Amino acid sequence: MEFRIERRSGVPTYLQIVAQTKQALRLGALQPGDRLPTAKDVVSRTAVNPNTVLKAYRELEREGLVEPRPGLGTFVLRSLARPGSEVDARLRADLEQWMRQATAAGLEHEDIDALVADVRDRHFRRDGRDG
Repeated sequence: MEFRIERRSGVPTYLQIVAQTKQALRLGALQPGDRLPTAKDVVSRTAVNPNTVLKAYRELEREGLVEPRPGLGTFVLRSLARPGSEVDARLRADLEQWMRQATAAGLEHEDIDALVADVRDRHFRRDGRDG
């Protein structure tokens, strides 16, 4: 797993690490038993403070997703992937087609993020699933 830190995003670095780890858990890129990169490895690849990486790993531990093993590293305890990958695969294909159309229409990365977030937030509010 390699973390991508967006320094201008306004999102604290440790939360970016947490979010990217959760995304990898949801997509099945990380499985129970997998070892996360050491804090030293993350620091050398991203130039973030070691305490920031440790804070992210502590948050993941607090959420019951990982477990530190002294002298061995930090290991994934559970997955966030959903069963029923056939449905996910179909939705992913639809989303990839939509993404091609959006980029062909001239939308930039930030435009797509804003549009998707807006539609997602409106949908969940309307369904009563979000505050």
